[in-house]
Amino acid sequence: MQCRLYLITPPAFDLESFPALLDKTLAAGDVACLQLRLKQADETPVADNLILQAAEKLLPIAHKHDVSLLINDRADLALTAGADGVHIGQADTPYAEARQILGQDAIIGVTCHDSRHLAMVAGEEGADYIAFGAFFPTSTKTPSTQAGLDLLTWWQETTELPCVAIGGITTENAPTLIKAGADFIAVSGGVWGYEHGPEEAVKTFNALFLSSDES
Repeated sequence: MQCRLYLITPPAFDLESFPALLDKTLAAGDVACLQLRLKQADETPVADNLILQAAEKLLPIAHKHDVSLLINDRADLALTAGADGVHIGQADTPYAEARQILGQDAIIGVTCHDSRHLAMVAGEEGADYIAFGAFFPTSTKTPSTQAGLDLLTWWQETTELPCVAIGGITTENAPTLIKAGADFIAVSGGVWGYEHGPEEAVKTFNALFLSSDES
């Protein structure tokens, strides 16, 4: 399976101008899914109504480009927004409860940090994907764990459940993660802060995926 881009929104954005930028960015190349992750400067969540307003604006754009929209942390808001699923951390709603809220058709991914045990548990419970990280220093959050490349390789050899690599990923350091076995590369700052613009970032990531697949 060729690695694909898992795009995360900036932690804060202007609701008037960002949708147009997102539209152009998603049109630039293949993106598997978009995670709506809004946080304040101290990493605490923004108000529920702001998340729902953002989801209402972004959902039609994501679906226009055949991209799934996931809400970060909150299964209840994902349900209200009509999103395609939720991404939950270890301190959020437990997987079983999130599945009960969203139903069998929703996409539910689980952060497993650098833990093989947490990843196996999430897989056995029925998660649609698990996320390992952080692999590199990141400006969008303070990572609690440092994951090694061997984690991705071990996971590929152990199970067919997709894994997402997350944390400080850029076009420069992504190839090592792709080679190690990541099914998806989760990127926020590496796209939105890319020196040539987010559209070029999407094109560059897709070129990396393609060249890795051919090698």
